[in-house]
Amino acid sequence: MTLYQPEPVEISTRMRPGEWTEESLEELVASYRTRIADMGARPADVVTDIERNDDGSVKVAVSWVKPADNGTEADATGGQPA
Repeated sequence: MTLYQPEPVEISTRMRPGEWTEESLEELVASYRTRIADMGARPADVVTDIERNDDGSVKVAVSWVKPADNGTEADATGGQPA
């Protein structure tokens, strides 16, 4: 059995005009990147996408794009039974 799940992890949100500033947007992105890193992502595996719309709204997505394979359950548990 493999514990590893290769699906990407994403934290995202949409904010309407007036709900954000450039400073709050930077803070939000930093907090999302920290949360993803706390899950085990390496900085090189974290992708940030910010979509600014003409109406002043913004969509933010921070994703952990995992490699296709990261071992087995034994690798994840250091060879100890789970």
